[in-house]
Order: sequence, then C-alpha cells, then structure tokens
Amino acid sequence: MLQRRPFQLFLSSLLLVLSFFTLFAQAQNVVETSNDAIALPAREKFRIVVLAGQSNMAGRGFIEKEDRIPFPRVYMLNKEGQWVPAVDPVHYDKPSAGVGPGRAFAKMLVESDQTIAVGLVPTACGGSSIDHWQPGVFFNQTKSHPYDDAISRTKHALEDGELEVILWRQGESDASVQKALNHAEKLATLFDRFRKEFDAPNAPILVGELFFEKETEGTRAIRKAQQEAIERSQPAIFVTAEGTALNPDHVHFDRQSQIEQGKRFFDALQRLKENVGN
Repeated sequence: MLQRRPFQLFLSSLLLVLSFFTLFAQAQNVVETSNDAIALPAREKFRIVVLAGQSNMAGRGFIEKEDRIPFPRVYMLNKEGQWVPAVDPVHYDKPSAGVGPGRAFAKMLVESDQTIAVGLVPTACGGSSIDHWQPGVFFNQTKSHPYDDAISRTKHALEDGELEVILWRQGESDASVQKALNHAEKLATLFDRFRKEFDAPNAPILVGELFFEKETEGTRAIRKAQQEAIERSQPAIFVTAEGTALNPDHVHFDRQSQIEQGKRFFDALQRLKENVGN
C-alpha cells in the first residue's frame, strides 16, 4: 500500500489537470457560442433603450430562475461595453441589483415588431439625486459619474443602433419640499442635455412615477416637479405606479411590480407615438 501511494497521487494529479482543461475548453465553447449568437441587425433595426435614474430603475426585485433566461433579440450593454443577451440583473450599480423594468419593456417592444432587436443601456445609479446627474459630478456610492457615464455608454451603443427611448425613474433621494423646489428645472435641463448629446431632439422620454408607502408634502412636491418637467420636455409622458408593491425594505418595487412597470412603459411609449403622429 505504501508503494502505491506515489502512483495514486500522480493519477489524482493527472485527473485534476485533465478536469481543469476540460472545464477550460467548455468555458471557451460557451464564450464562443455566446458571441456567435449575437448577430446585430442593421443599425436602423437595432433600437437602443436607455435606462437611467436611481435604484428603482436599476431594479432591486428578487431574481428568479426565469429572469436568467434570455429573450430572443433582446441584448444589454454589459459593464465592459459589450453586447450580451439581456438577463437580470441588467444593472451592476450595486451588489443588490436585481429585476428592473428593462427586460419586460424590451420583450414587448421586440414582440411588437418582428424585424427589430433591442439593446438595453443600463446607466441608473442607486441612491443618486438629481444633482448627481450633471456633467463632471462624482457619486461616491457607486464610484461613478452618473451623467458622464450615461453619455459615454449611450454614445457607444449608438454606434450600433438608433435611439428608441429614454426611460427615467429617479426622485426618491429628492423627495423633500426643499429639494423639490428646483427639481423641475434640473430635470428638464437634464432631458435637454440627453437629447443634445445623443443628437436626438425628439427622443421620447418616459418618466416612471415614484411610489411611497407614506405620502408627505415632500413626496407630493417631487411628483408635481416631475410632471412640470414632462410638460416642458415634450415628447415625454408620465408612467403611473398605481397598484404596485414594494419589497420588504419598503423602498424598492418588488419583482412582479417591476415586470408590470416594464409593460406600462411600453404602453406609454405607444400612446406617446400615437399622440406625436396625430
């Protein structure tokens, strides 16, 4: 038995090495298969959707198995700036990132037109205020520059496609009477900057309503400010959060509500397009 131990050790080591190379080969095949699967359509058929704001746009819904299954023709720009099949979490702003409205919105968009594909551009930063969405401003929580990064990532995405819409949900960090005073001006200015930077003066902007379990003068003031910004930033539209629910943290939309919000964003876009066409 003592004489066989060196051979057994050698055999174990050999099997370990072979296993490593097998796993490495499998990983390479997965990567190659994934890359081969992404054949982007012509630029005019690749619709870019920008997801911006704070955590309820990034998504904090608890992820289930089906949220990890890609939809056909729905992609997302990953942290490295590459197009990959869109699965949740689409965002990576914080480790708590989960299900947001982006995938559900994109799924309905591609189902409405079998000739297009959709590219989601995640730019939301959990906890950010409207003041963080200005040129050159650094946000310590996410170690990023929310505005600058959103501009850079979206312009990169627009090399492959055309801007379809900007989805915005932010304001929880500014839900006080004092902060809401200048919120409409700052938000309208931001929307104007987006359109100028993306060379899309008529880009639709969808603004998701904020949901608070406890209504205060501050929460009502921030909603009013958002509605004022929308009126000044046409084409834009308000997307209701009525009837939705929150996670146990009492702050973030739960998974099902995020999926419902994605559908509402899509319906709102259709209404906005109809109004513009009339």
